[in-house]
This record gives sequence, structure tokens and C-alpha cells, in this order.
Amino acid sequence: MTTTDAHDDQPPAQNLERLTENLKKVEALSQRLIGVMTNRTTHNAALDGPNHDLYTKAATAYWAEVMQNPAKIIQNQMEYWSKSVLHFVEAQQALAKGKLQPPENTGPRDRRFQNPLWDTHPYFNFIKQQYLINAQALEKAVAALDDLDPKEKRRLTYFTNQIVDMMSPTNFLATNPDVLEKAVATEGESLIKGLENLIADLEANNGELVVKLADDTAFRIGENIATTPGKVVYRNRMMELIQYAPATAQVYETPIVLFPPWINKFYILDLKAQNSLVKWITEQGYTLFIVSWINPDATYAEVGLEDYVADGYLTALREVKAITGQAQVNAVGYCIAGTTLSLTLSLLKQRGDTSVKSATFFTALTDFSDQGEFTPFLTDDFIDGIEAEIADKGVLPSYIMARTFSYLRSTDLIYGPAIRSYMMGETPPAFDLLFWNGDGANLPGRMARQYLRGLCQRNEFAGEGFELMGHRLKLAEVDLPVFAVTCETDHIAAWKDCYRGVQQMGSRSKTFVVSESGHIAGIVNPPSKEKYGHYVNDDLSLPAEDWMKGAEYHKGSWWPRWEAWLRKRSGKKIAAVEPGDSKHPALCDAPGTYVRAKAKL
Repeated sequence: MTTTDAHDDQPPAQNLERLTENLKKVEALSQRLIGVMTNRTTHNAALDGPNHDLYTKAATAYWAEVMQNPAKIIQNQMEYWSKSVLHFVEAQQALAKGKLQPPENTGPRDRRFQNPLWDTHPYFNFIKQQYLINAQALEKAVAALDDLDPKEKRRLTYFTNQIVDMMSPTNFLATNPDVLEKAVATEGESLIKGLENLIADLEANNGELVVKLADDTAFRIGENIATTPGKVVYRNRMMELIQYAPATAQVYETPIVLFPPWINKFYILDLKAQNSLVKWITEQGYTLFIVSWINPDATYAEVGLEDYVADGYLTALREVKAITGQAQVNAVGYCIAGTTLSLTLSLLKQRGDTSVKSATFFTALTDFSDQGEFTPFLTDDFIDGIEAEIADKGVLPSYIMARTFSYLRSTDLIYGPAIRSYMMGETPPAFDLLFWNGDGANLPGRMARQYLRGLCQRNEFAGEGFELMGHRLKLAEVDLPVFAVTCETDHIAAWKDCYRGVQQMGSRSKTFVVSESGHIAGIVNPPSKEKYGHYVNDDLSLPAEDWMKGAEYHKGSWWPRWEAWLRKRSGKKIAAVEPGDSKHPALCDAPGTYVRAKAKL
């Protein structure tokens, strides 16, 4: 070794300085991590779904089935062993040739494995292919269970998918080439930044790990999102009522009242001008009111669905009629607010109240007889955990609901963002939709129990009736003109389940639409984008599969189709007026104050 060689082996002074700085950061970050985890807010362990107790129960059902037919498990295991051994032999042969080349068949394409090293590097390729073999073996083992109870099979399938997603090699530093390459290129700075992101997210949620999906410093409610002009014209303990400024000189006389879900904030319908349903409705010549719900804290523990109906729906109908001087309104309900709109319509029917001329439902479930992907979260053990959490905190915290929904698409909404933020040190994107997704709301304890037990588990509204406010409310009593929009790939309110509910409504005039895309993108689908089309079929007597087979596909948004339907039920044109009246002075500008409130415990 020459003097020069010895010198070259030493790291440059600036690298040592940077390493020292990073080590100091690690020490400081470690103290922050200890602090936040020491003082973390706890929650009921049953809500950690996937939780080890729930895994155990699902696995018990699997092994009970296997004991009845052991040939299946032997067949699956033999196939798995054969593929694994063959894979190992092929890798050994490649190494024995002295050339570090991947096999000719690099395995199926998967968007998680986009880095070329997954195909070109023998180490990463072996890991990837073995992971895919493992995943396939697990999925086939569950799919082969023919005699298992359907609910248990759904539950087992869900947890199997969670294991498969969780164990992806992309989720671990030592087996993720993207993470390793960036760590080397940044001399470890990316890992330090990732640790900072992790601790910041923990600190923001009192020790609960909620992966931040969007850069929340990039958006300001009322400034660069939720900017359609309007005024808050009424406020009570449950909601603010917003009336939007007219965008045309004349408007149709029948106003629209839109009830958004209270699990999230209403501004999903008013993110920015180019995709705002709120703005578009006013530009078509309608007077639009929207309810902005309170973000409840523990003082709302005993608030139930009856409070949402009385102080939300019925009050909004009363105030809108008073402001506009109209005897009827066209009502719209989105998701859980659509479910509750159906309850309200049954109540109005029994009371002989004709305040609502027509009802529009966006992705609204009313028949819960098939719980679909939510089966694991609607079993007694999970809901028992929710009730224990409610008893402790008075509300169901927003992050519990957010995490539940996220696990249904864990690769996209949990593991992918966590890799980018915590392992690669990236700042979350400035994406308005993801910002909204992270701006959740708590659910009052009583309301959550009523919804989960009475509607979801026992399906009372579509069955013998749902008891509320001294009435037994029934789905068949929704008998006014109905326009229902659902979404083809919706994993929250599957279109087939929504369809089944609409079929049971008593209306003689029903329009059912299936939009392409999912729960949000299928609804927030402006005509100007020309992105997602939709399906229509007037025959609602058919089973869902046959309805879709016979449906006519139309390019572009469903918004114009809905507007044409609504126009026929909105009366004549009258002169537009500014929001409010002498008895309803503007309390503040839209989007109001309730929408800005963050979830508190």
C-alpha cells in the first residue's frame, strides 16, 4: 500500500463533519421520539386492525377448515415448496456461472418494483420473486377454502392481504434499493430527514402513527381551496348553513340543499375552481346551500343520529325555505349523509311533510345486508373495541376511521407514503385531495354506536325498521324522485350495494348511474376534464350484474346528466339574489368557521 493509497482510504474531512452532524441529529431526534412515545395517547387495542387477536380468530377459522380437508393444505404446500426450491436452484446456478446476471424471467410486473435493480440485480430479484411466490401461496391457500362461512372467508382474505402487503420487501430498508440508493447518495441525510418526518407525525397525533399524505402547509382553507363565494347564513351547535352567491342573473326557483358526510369536511366538493362541484352548480343557475358540520369533541358524546336529523337536516330545510320563500327544495346527500337523508325522508313521509321535491344520493348505502370489504370491521370484536374507545373518549377519534379506510388500500395509503416519508425523507406532495383526506372529523359516541349496530350490523332500515325520534323508519318509504350516483371501483360504498338499496326505495322515478373510478374521483369528476365516463340503465328490476351488462356507457362526466334531470324538478327561472335576508344576516364568509376546526379529543 502506498502513501497515496492510505490517504485515499480515509474519508474526506467534510464527510466526517457531515457524519458527525447527522449523529448529533440522531441523538436529538431520539430524545424527541422517547418524549412523544412516553406521553402518547392510547386507544383500545382491538382497533389496531389488523390486530393480533383478530388475526388469531381468522387463522382459527382457516385451520378448522383445513382439518376437514387436509389434502388442500398439502397440495398448496407442495406447490409452494416446489416453486421455492426451484427458485433457489436457479439463483444458485446463476451465481455459479460467475456472472451476476438476473434470470431470463424476472417475474411479473408490479408497480412497487419499478427500480431496475429489482430485475437486474440478482439479490433484489431473488427477494422480489420469492416474495411474489410467498404471496401467491397465501392467496391460493385462502381461495381454495370452499366450505368456509362467507363472512369468515372475507375476513380471512382481508387479513391475508394485510400480511402480504405488510411483508413486501419494499417496506424494509435492507431490501429496498430506492431507499438504499438515496441513503448512499445523501450520505444518510435522507434517513435523518425520514426520522424527522416520523417523529413530526407522531408529535402531531399525540404518539399515534398517522402517516401524513400531503403537505399541509401548501393549503389554506378559504384562500386557495374552498374559495367559491358565499355566506354562512345560519349556525347552531351541529352545523353552519352556507348559501353560495349566485353566478347567473337568474336562477331556478327551487333551491338545492347539499348534505356532505361528517366523517370528513365538505370542501371535497369545492377544492379548487376547475374541479369544484359547488362552483359548477351555481354556474348552471341554481341557488345552492351546503351544510358544514361541527367537528365534535367529547362534549358531543351523547349526540346521536336524531340530533343530526333534527338540528341538521330538518333545521336546514326549514331555514332554506324561509330564506328563499320556496315550499320545497331538492336535497342531496353524500355517503353517510346520503344514508341519513334517506332516514330523514322516511321521517318526513310519516309526518306528511313534503318539503323535499327530489333526492340525489352520492355513493350512499341504505341496505347493509352485504358488508363487502368492511366485513372485518363490522364484526362484534371490532365494534366492541370501538364502543370501549367511545366509552373512554366520548367520540370515535378521526384517525381511527381514517386508518380503517386506509387499510382497505394499504399499499397506496399506508406503506407507499410511509416509505417515501420515513425511509426516503421526502416531503409529502402538495396534493389538495390528500390534504382533504387528512383533515378528518371525530364521530360522536352515540351516533357511531347507532350507525354501526343498528344500520350496519342489524340492517334495520332495510329490514323491520330503524327506531329514531319516535318513529320506525323504513327504506321503502323513500318514495320521491331519486337520482343515485355510485362509483365503479368504490371500496367504501360498493356500487352493487348502493344499487340494492335504491331498488328497495318506494319511488316510481329512479335514475341510477355508475361513474367510473372510486368514492371521490368518481364524484368529483368535472365535465371539463373529460376523464371518467359513466353507465346508465333504466331497468332497475335486474340483478346488479345484469344491470351492468345491459347498461349503456357514456363518455365524460355524469354532472350534465344530473343537471338535466334536476332542471325538470327545479321550477321556473327567477331573479337571483344575494345570500341571506333580513332575518338571516351573513354571519361570516364561506367556507365558514366549523370547517376550519381540527379534530380534538
